[in-house]
Parts: sequence; C-alpha cells; structure tokens
Amino acid sequence: MRAIGSKFRSTAVAVLLVATSTAWAADKPVPTDAQLIASAMRAAPPGVAKGATIVAMNPDGSMRTLRQGSNGYTCMPDNPATPGPDPMCMDKNAWEWAQAYMAHKPPPTGKIGVMYMLEGGTDASNTDPYAKQPLPSNHWIKTGPHFMIVGADPSFYDMYPKNADPDTSMPYVMWAGTPYQHLMAPVK
Repeated sequence: MRAIGSKFRSTAVAVLLVATSTAWAADKPVPTDAQLIASAMRAAPPGVAKGATIVAMNPDGSMRTLRQGSNGYTCMPDNPATPGPDPMCMDKNAWEWAQAYMAHKPPPTGKIGVMYMLEGGTDASNTDPYAKQPLPSNHWIKTGPHFMIVGADPSFYDMYPKNADPDTSMPYVMWAGTPYQHLMAPVK
C-alpha cells in the first residue's frame, strides 16, 4: 500500500472520501492492532468488513496491513486526531480514486467506486478538496453515516444537488466541479 498523506483525513472522504493520517494525540494511548481492526470494521456493513483488508498508518506515514482480506475492499480505522469518528472502507476502484486524490492527480476514468463511512465523517470543506481548516469561503460541513460513489461520469452527478452548503440529510455532490466530485449519500 502507498503512504497516505494527512490531507486525506483532513477532508470528509474523505470523503473521503475518503481519505488518513494517524497522528495520535499525546493524551491518548496508541491503540492496539485489535482496536484498530475493530474501528476499521465499523466503517462498512458487516458483510463487507468481514472480508476486507485492514490497513493503518504508521507514525512515519507509511501503511501497514493489519489483516489481509479476500473481497477487494480496504478499510482504515478512525483517525483520533480528527474531531469525530471517521473510519472508512472502499472497494478497489475507490482505493485507486483515493490514491489519485492524495497524489493530486486526475482520478481514473470509467471506474466507479464505493466508499463507506458508516460512523460518519470529520468536518470538511464541501467545496475545496484540500482545505485544512474552516474558512468563510470553503463551506465547512459535518456529515453523519454515509456512503460515497466516486469515479462516475459527470452526468451522474448532475442528477443531485451541488449546493455549497448542502442538506447533509439527503444525497448531494461534494467537491462539485472538481475532478474529485463524488456523491455523498446519508445512511440512517
């Protein structure tokens, strides 16, 4: 697995989207591998999480595999440095999309992916994929439990609201008009 930068977790995916710095707070103990696996598994439906590869970020930014999976999904645990729980799980296409995002490269085309964040997401900008903090111009939002569709044809996203300040209780497009736009779909 390639190293994932802290920018991934500074946004909802982030998304993702998705995606994960594991900078541990000085006042919190470093979780065990079993705790990290349990956190990562809460990101997705049980049937998906059960067969997923579980990865975690080392303090130096490199990735390590905590458990090899068999279903093509990769899950990551909560980042304790963010304000709320934000473990995520993604299929192979979404993982490629996330790697492109982290590298500031165009995402792959023709590869629709699915990401789960069933514990919700960290506060993030709805308009700037690389925002690190709330500013009056970047429309900071908070998301509850949701899944994401990434990598779809732009016309797919045209069917959903693209408001800078969305109603997060309904599906909407995050990062509209950027190469990293994706559908955010709440789960109740």
